[in-house]
Amino acid sequence: MILDETYTLSNGVKTPKLGLGTWFIDDDKAAQAVKDALALGYRNIDTAQAYGNECGVGEGIRASGVPREEVFVSTKLAAEIKDYDGAAVAIDGSLAALGLEYIDLMLIHSPQPWDDFRGGDYAEGNREAWRALEDAYRAGRLRAIGVSNFEQEDVENILRTATVAPRVNQLLVHVGNTPRGLLAYCESRDILVQAYSPIGHGAILKDQDLQAMAERYGVTVPQLSLRYALQLGTVPLPKTANPDHMRSNAELDFTIADNDMQELLGLQIRDYGKDSAFPVYSGK
Repeated sequence: MILDETYTLSNGVKTPKLGLGTWFIDDDKAAQAVKDALALGYRNIDTAQAYGNECGVGEGIRASGVPREEVFVSTKLAAEIKDYDGAAVAIDGSLAALGLEYIDLMLIHSPQPWDDFRGGDYAEGNREAWRALEDAYRAGRLRAIGVSNFEQEDVENILRTATVAPRVNQLLVHVGNTPRGLLAYCESRDILVQAYSPIGHGAILKDQDLQAMAERYGVTVPQLSLRYALQLGTVPLPKTANPDHMRSNAELDFTIADNDMQELLGLQIRDYGKDSAFPVYSGK
């Protein structure tokens, strides 16, 4: 079962191959969503300072009855923090909000603040924020550190002065939006890619070609999309608070044939509807 399978990060830490995303899950609903996911066998939970639900996520983990060491917990440093002292304070804040003694993975959420996404030069600020993550990692408060939404040049900026290499890059990856060059670069650097929005949005679910392919495999379009992300070697993080969807998302015991993978790799579907206003979807 996919929920029992793991990847091993470059520092030896194991991370489950499928996780639960929590973006857009309100703090007062996050605890129940996390408890439901853990009860179903999920062991990889992703949140962020920007989501405003770290307290609820932590409550769900603590109330689940699952031993802490069995749950891989990720959070993200707010994109606006580009200095050492601010990052150090924010790391303390996430630990306190989650109510945990350590975090399994902490990422810099974006190489630029959201109001200047893909804009100005924040190279030095990212290196300073990274230095704070390194210190927390060496102190044992973070088991692994990484980045999110980082292009190759952003990763290389970190690597120029890093004493601890990024273990993860969390990226927008789904059928219709596959950054093949960046995926290959991350693989060459032994950086595991986590795929957020792996099911895309409404446009993907309505795509007739995807519906036809999913029908041939006897699966749903979301299941086909998640299997695709797995076969790319990424960790998909589908977001849902619905236990039925959580259960369905984990039913991935099939393999997409090579010719179908090639067809999916070539698709371009980037209609995010009302969510196009978010920088990660608009690119600016």
